[in-house]
Amino acid sequence: MGCFHFPCFNSKMTTELKNPANGSVDRRHQPMVPPEVHRLTSGADRVKNRSNGGVGGSKRMSDAQISGVKISAQIFTFRELATATKNFRPECFIGEGGFGHVYKGQLESTGQVVAVKRLDRDGLQGNREFLVEVLMLSLLHHSNLVNLIGYCADGDQRLLVYEFMPLGSLEDHLHDLPPDKEPLEWNVRMKIAAGAAKGLEYLHDEANPPVIYRDFKSSNILLDNGFHPKLSDFGLAKLGPVGDKSHVSTRVMGTYGYCAPEYAMTGQLTVKSDVYSFGVVFLELITGRKAIDSTRPHSEQNLVAWARPMFNDRRRLGKLADPMLQGRFPMRGLYQALAVASMCIQEEAAARPLIADVVTALSYLASQANDQNAADNDAQRGRARREERNNNNVLSRVMVRNGSEEGSQRGGSGRSRFDLEGSEKEDSPRDTIRMNLNNKDFDRERAVAEAKMWGENLRRANGQGATTTATAGVANT
Repeated sequence: MGCFHFPCFNSKMTTELKNPANGSVDRRHQPMVPPEVHRLTSGADRVKNRSNGGVGGSKRMSDAQISGVKISAQIFTFRELATATKNFRPECFIGEGGFGHVYKGQLESTGQVVAVKRLDRDGLQGNREFLVEVLMLSLLHHSNLVNLIGYCADGDQRLLVYEFMPLGSLEDHLHDLPPDKEPLEWNVRMKIAAGAAKGLEYLHDEANPPVIYRDFKSSNILLDNGFHPKLSDFGLAKLGPVGDKSHVSTRVMGTYGYCAPEYAMTGQLTVKSDVYSFGVVFLELITGRKAIDSTRPHSEQNLVAWARPMFNDRRRLGKLADPMLQGRFPMRGLYQALAVASMCIQEEAAARPLIADVVTALSYLASQANDQNAADNDAQRGRARREERNNNNVLSRVMVRNGSEEGSQRGGSGRSRFDLEGSEKEDSPRDTIRMNLNNKDFDRERAVAEAKMWGENLRRANGQGATTTATAGVANT
């Protein structure tokens, strides 16, 4: 995917949705070539929809504009979406999104099942977030971002139409499960974490300037068939720092329990703020606990505050695993996952890894077979484990934070790496983290070569190609 240009998209914006009177009818979803976004000048928010002036108009492929930015999304009338959702009946209600309610619907013209978010008309920020979301999801396309099908701007009605995600949100599968619902398996949790991290990586590294999601939480991670995760609800998304700026300053928005401490206290926002929020969600996946749970004892209500002291005590690490897993997870995988989570929730933003390095580590963890016997019978696989120990620095070499000037502009400074040798010896996650801020001789080519050698050694030892995926993931970084 190419880069996306947002030269100046500030928070004070006048926006116009303009539809040409003679637009051609086209009901297909067509991704557009990323346009250049011009400055959105300050002033009162205004929304005009010329072709949707009546409630019975036909659906068109949008040639809408937001201050000169062409938007590729279908335009719907309010009547069409009311029909699709049976007039927004309670039985069609499937949840609450940012600044509105979400309903399941079926488009009468095509039969497509969709999710319709109806923004609260009396909300103070609803219109602004509506415009941001239309813009962001029209420009940004990735397999781990939810697909915006279209929108409605009839009168004072503001609605967004998304692809329907049949498995709901990650939150639905982690918390308050009914008795007949099976908890997520360990390997599925790792795959969800890896996919969600890839969505963030796209926003941070492929959009130009970077896009800061600002509201990363389990309820905003939607699950498609096969538990494929997609990030949703981009109303709070913010453009990251450009040039020699290290952060952007903005009012504090987001969800309590997920906000990075430096952002909550100062309003200074960087891509590392998203990394912290990711760490909280990753802890949710590992522990099965909510980020904030007022039903628990006071000392356990905040997930991060409860988990942090345990990182130093090897004897307590087992308590961090979700009891619903009933021990069905590899202990070594738990230690490695906790090492990643520990780095992501560091109080200092500069001490957190870049999301690209998190993706590399989680892609490796997600590729490992969920084999409890493999975790318990290490003695029977002595040769494989010796080979793995000889090459255990593969992850530590790829989990390197960018110490260059570009990295510092995005909120990072110095270098660090994960050393997972400690997890082989059942040390605590914090013991497995080796801070090496003066390492200037990192050689990515050598890391890739070592990764290939490690994968080849382990494949020979196991007599199978289980590590091919992990090796390929490292080689492509």
